[in-house]
Amino acid sequence: MSEQIKEEYLRDFGSLELLARQVVEGFITGLHKSPYHGFSVEFAEHRLYNTGESTRHIDWKLYARTDKLFVKRYEEETNLRCYVVIDQSSSMFFPVRKKYSITEPNKIQFSIYAAAALMNILKRQRDAVGLAMFDSEVRTFTPARTTSKHHRLLYHELEQQMGQFQEGARKETMAIQALHEIAEKIHQRSIVVVFSDMFDTSAQSEELFSALQHLKYNKHEVMLFHTVDRSKEIDFDYENRPYKFVDMESGEEIKVQSGEIHDEYVKQVVGLEKELALRCAQYQIDFIPADINLGFQQILLPYLLKRQKLF
Repeated sequence: MSEQIKEEYLRDFGSLELLARQVVEGFITGLHKSPYHGFSVEFAEHRLYNTGESTRHIDWKLYARTDKLFVKRYEEETNLRCYVVIDQSSSMFFPVRKKYSITEPNKIQFSIYAAAALMNILKRQRDAVGLAMFDSEVRTFTPARTTSKHHRLLYHELEQQMGQFQEGARKETMAIQALHEIAEKIHQRSIVVVFSDMFDTSAQSEELFSALQHLKYNKHEVMLFHTVDRSKEIDFDYENRPYKFVDMESGEEIKVQSGEIHDEYVKQVVGLEKELALRCAQYQIDFIPADINLGFQQILLPYLLKRQKLF
């Protein structure tokens, strides 16, 4: 499985693309041993014939072998476009790591590894992929393309973000403005996959939900992977002793006994998560909790199931 990928691959080759391929191949092997046995991540060249449509494109050779009517699918039928959107604000660098690690990633590293694996699947399926990255504004936006040169460019862009969080180089989250801008840039119907902790305190929650709804513009299919370190950020799993907590975006500090605020903190954060999930359901956005400690199957399988439903 992907969680067992050895970090020697990354140290020896320094290639995010190679690592992504290893993750996907491990994932596919896992699928074949799971209840999803036979689930294909390869390009589908045929679809079942629908009664009443033209027989011109029926594959008669396949009919002779299977006794079923299949229609050859052409590139414009089978390919789709996917935009991977990554929040690169300072809160996504939690927890701060001294080095990159696929076994113990922080939120930005997890998002990048997951995005790279998705890109590998998209390439296998000959789907077009684009990339957007934002913090207080959109920093990167590339159109969706299928070429190998384009994929290398995207891997390069992702690798540039793998660096360690630098004290003082704080980047606030302004997801509202960024998501509106990204929605305006994506003109053709696409799957939009977002990796974000959704920690945007710059405005009211209604404005944030409106920005998410805007992503549905032009009938896009939207998947929000709510990327968090669940044990620390949601369950507040800290020893009952004094801590100094530092806001990674504002630098604000607070000293507190963790046990004194545990219950109220969990109540507030879980409430926000439930509200976000509810709004996504209302807007027909797929809300998927993504715990950085649980590996990549929680990303790849929902994506493949979503893609399968679109055909």
